[in-house]
Amino acid sequence: MAHQREWLEDDSDLKLGEKGRRTGITFAEALDDTLLAARKRSAGGMNVFYIGDTKEKGREFIGYVAHFARTVAKELVEIEEFLFEDKKADGTSSDVAAFRARFASGFRVEALSSRPANIRGLQGKVVIDEAAFHKDVREVLDAVNALLIWGGKVAIISTHNGILNPFNELIREAKAGKIPYSLHFIPFSKAVENGLYKRVCLVNGIEPTAEGEIEWERKIRSSYGVRTAAMKQELDCIPAEAEGAALTRVQIESCMQDSIPIVRWALDDGFKNWPEAARKAEADAFCERELKPLLDKLNPNLRHVFGEDFARTGDATVVMVFEVGHGLTRTCALQVELRNMPFDQQRQVLFYVVDRLPRMCGGALDATGNGAYLAEVAAQRYGASVIEVKLSQEWYRDNATPYIEAFNDRTVVLAKHDDVLRDHQALAYVGGVIKIPDDHRFKGADGFTRHGDSAVAGMLAYAASRADYWESGYRSPASAPESALSDSPFSEERDWWRQPLGAQLRGTT
Repeated sequence: MAHQREWLEDDSDLKLGEKGRRTGITFAEALDDTLLAARKRSAGGMNVFYIGDTKEKGREFIGYVAHFARTVAKELVEIEEFLFEDKKADGTSSDVAAFRARFASGFRVEALSSRPANIRGLQGKVVIDEAAFHKDVREVLDAVNALLIWGGKVAIISTHNGILNPFNELIREAKAGKIPYSLHFIPFSKAVENGLYKRVCLVNGIEPTAEGEIEWERKIRSSYGVRTAAMKQELDCIPAEAEGAALTRVQIESCMQDSIPIVRWALDDGFKNWPEAARKAEADAFCERELKPLLDKLNPNLRHVFGEDFARTGDATVVMVFEVGHGLTRTCALQVELRNMPFDQQRQVLFYVVDRLPRMCGGALDATGNGAYLAEVAAQRYGASVIEVKLSQEWYRDNATPYIEAFNDRTVVLAKHDDVLRDHQALAYVGGVIKIPDDHRFKGADGFTRHGDSAVAGMLAYAASRADYWESGYRSPASAPESALSDSPFSEERDWWRQPLGAQLRGTT
């Protein structure tokens, strides 16, 4: 199945699989390990040490290896049960039953107990299966890390076992980029989409049908009864107790400063019917009066990024600018909130801000629904450094956790305002991802409705700050000489071969 192939094709030294029950990843891992142990050393072969949460799991895994050795590697191997010396922390030891398959290459696959001391000093690949159910998974991980020094590999596979489990903490750290694991997300629904039901029918000699697949999945899910949290954890990769607020008030307030400006501009319905020139002049006056003094104060030596959560009516469009400090703390330098503003003027204000950001190296804009227009014209103006984001479940899964972790690490600083606080308090676990619930709205200090607007803008800006951008001697239009402004990508006088303003090569003027 596709998710099994993706797992096999990933040759990363550190691999992490967040999976639903019986999705076939352990089976695929057994194939990978069979081929690895069957190779000669010159072809990259090595020993494999499988660590399951039970003795029975180890016996089953070695059975898979023996099967693949015969059918794929064309090698007849015998399963050996042997006594492995289990060393304890106090220096004593006892013999524990373990399983082994030896290959003609001289390498072997062994299924060991999960005691960390057992694998210290071994060399090869370590597979930790159902890691969330090991007693000391953190100690196991510490023990296997030394294998990397001499070219070993680590693969960790598990379903979830609670939000506070070390395995879930490991997932969060990997998503936040704190540890260099390659991540695979394999819920039961993905396995079904990739053909799991058809595989079950093939094994059991049943003719698969569309109706049969629906009934089969319904039966599996309904077998959990009222234990919906257990069903979501075991099938959908949603850790139990993972519904509710993602951040506490204390966490948010500890990452706030009084001095950060918030500029708001709300318009009445009649503004959109003004003549175009009048609307443009009014927006220019606002930018010069309210934004220019703040933008002129930005530190020219620090990188800047921005995030924009779009709204046309009802909620607020929020543009949040982050200043990336030398210690990599992202500090909000300016927050702009626009309400009931026509598309053209939103573009006008956004461009005014971004054009004047020192060392602007990235941005992310909400391209969901009506926001697609503003995101598209921004990407056209600023190039690959700007990301058009569809706020999907997958995007939140990849980007929300790093933003939440920044509050834990205190590497993000926001404006100290009750609306910003309440926006971020609204971030919650919804269906296993952190986002603003669709039905969550409240009245802000200005009397208007909010929908976590600054939290989404902050998340987008933080995501932009984590992207890998190539930076080259950037100068904003505000700091460029008048002659350079005619080199705008939209200027008819600009030569076709000249790079856009802001993407000039080092050493040019």
